[in-house]
Amino acid sequence: MDKIIAYIDGGARGNPGPAAIGVFISDEDGKCLKECSQFLGRGTNNEAEYSAAIFALEKIKALWGKNKIKDLSIEIRSDSKLLVEQINGHYKILNQNLIPLFLKLWNLKIDFKEVSFTSISRSENTEADRLVNQALDAEEQKLC
Repeated sequence: MDKIIAYIDGGARGNPGPAAIGVFISDEDGKCLKECSQFLGRGTNNEAEYSAAIFALEKIKALWGKNKIKDLSIEIRSDSKLLVEQINGHYKILNQNLIPLFLKLWNLKIDFKEVSFTSISRSENTEADRLVNQALDAEEQKLC
């Protein structure tokens, strides 16, 4: 395997509000290799989107190991145009809360052979979205 695709999503109910991430990792043929969701606590949609990208790269690194990831190309697919355009250098980062997340994500990229970020539609990101809502719903159930 030369390439891994990570579909990522982050969301907050209330924005800011309870936030969570979803990550669906697949091979080039779309076969699921790993899916993860995680409740973050309080945050914004954009903070959650960045957290999902960071989580995806950290998870891939943990699963495949430091040595193997040097030979892997990673494609991060996200329905957050803001995240994709900022990390690709097309948009400035105006929100000060996103700068540390941007820097963490940027620094994680150097461990891999190649990391690219692609903007996709929400309809192409249903698995990651499902995982976000799963984490948010599970947290709501704990509070009831």
